[in-house]
Amino acid sequence: MKDIICSNIDEAPGSSLREYYSRMLAYIAGAASVAAGTYAQYFSYDILWLVPYALLYPHLAHHLSQGFRREHPTQATQVLLFIDALHTGIGAAFLGFSIVPSLMFLLTLCFSALMSGGLRHLTVALMVTVSSGLLANGLIGKPFQGTTPNLVALVSIAFTMLYVCITAGFVHQQGLRLIQVRGEIKREQEKAARLASSLAKYLSPQVWESIFTGRKSVRLETQRKKLTVFFSDIKGFTELSEELEAEELTDLLNNYLNEMSKIALKYGGTIDKFVGDCIMVFFGDPASQGAKKDALAAVSMAIAMRKHMKVLRQQWRAQGITKPLEIRMGINTGYCTVGNFGADTRMDYTIIGREVNLASRLESASEAGEILVSHETYSLVKDVIMCRDKGQISVKGFSRPVQIYQIVDFRRDLGAVSSFIEHELPGFSMYLDTNGIENFDKERVILALRQAAEKLRDKVIV
Repeated sequence: MKDIICSNIDEAPGSSLREYYSRMLAYIAGAASVAAGTYAQYFSYDILWLVPYALLYPHLAHHLSQGFRREHPTQATQVLLFIDALHTGIGAAFLGFSIVPSLMFLLTLCFSALMSGGLRHLTVALMVTVSSGLLANGLIGKPFQGTTPNLVALVSIAFTMLYVCITAGFVHQQGLRLIQVRGEIKREQEKAARLASSLAKYLSPQVWESIFTGRKSVRLETQRKKLTVFFSDIKGFTELSEELEAEELTDLLNNYLNEMSKIALKYGGTIDKFVGDCIMVFFGDPASQGAKKDALAAVSMAIAMRKHMKVLRQQWRAQGITKPLEIRMGINTGYCTVGNFGADTRMDYTIIGREVNLASRLESASEAGEILVSHETYSLVKDVIMCRDKGQISVKGFSRPVQIYQIVDFRRDLGAVSSFIEHELPGFSMYLDTNGIENFDKERVILALRQAAEKLRDKVIV
């Protein structure tokens, strides 16, 4: 970003004017040295033509280079610096390499080269100056001038210092402008970041990231992919909505959706939409780990959601909601059409297809706290997940009965030594998954259980 800012400022019209004024001051300093030397009869009158040339050249160079500068600003600066180096060497030769004026010419060139391109430009400029000076001296044969008169030295030094000071002031102003532009760009970036963060909440993080990084284009296009689709809703939510005030119902629903969304994102699901208390999530797009891992992630997410409902019911019971709320879920795996649907001005990144409809039908057919999956999903997760055969059901939109299975739990958690413990009573809810606890958190969990046991023991004594 810094390079872009510097490049933009260097290519700006103000930078071109700064270079023009600096060059004009440098050539005025050279013209003043020649004029003072001629006046002091230190230089011969046959080089007096250098004065009008030095005064006219900067204007000609500026106007003749405008068209080339607009298309190639960097190259234009380099070419003009190359010509300045030629002039420095030739001018020093015409002056018989008089010590003070020649050194002032060289100082001016070095200062200009360092400002325009750093050490690389400085090296090239010095090489061109030395070469042109030696060549010009060989052609014109000017004798070497000895000690520089005080008047010539004073004028040469004074005008060179004037050039350095004024040009340094230009550079300082440009630096201030650079700081100002950086500040403006930083504020715009922060503003864009805040806006992007706000807009990202209307899209699934995976979809937002794929659009932001350019992996997906924002246009109406779709593709066929094998996805695992998940639907869930709250059993009895309609009846509950008739009992609660709108504000209480809103808080409950937002709390539920927020907690379920965290679980969905934890397992890598792409949240498609919320429709009331219904949640639609799919796995396998924008990124896929393969059909088997996608299906396993979807079922793992569903089991985690079902277990987390114990915690939510305890929270809701503390808020006075005594009606036990359970979620029902349906999962199916198959080929779906995924992509941007809608209009050019309003798009929705979603999925459609009969496999999506089947997942929704399975969710409607499930009981409270039940997870139903299709045979396709079952075949992908059966080696890790214990499933119970639920037979076949007739599903609207499907000519033949559909084989379904009920998700029980992870096979590892159903052995003789279970990895989890869960209990739920009025005023008490606990779910402990020993496989999910890191070693560095073990002591904190033990401490929390001890504190809970002590409080419970004190309560019993009282």
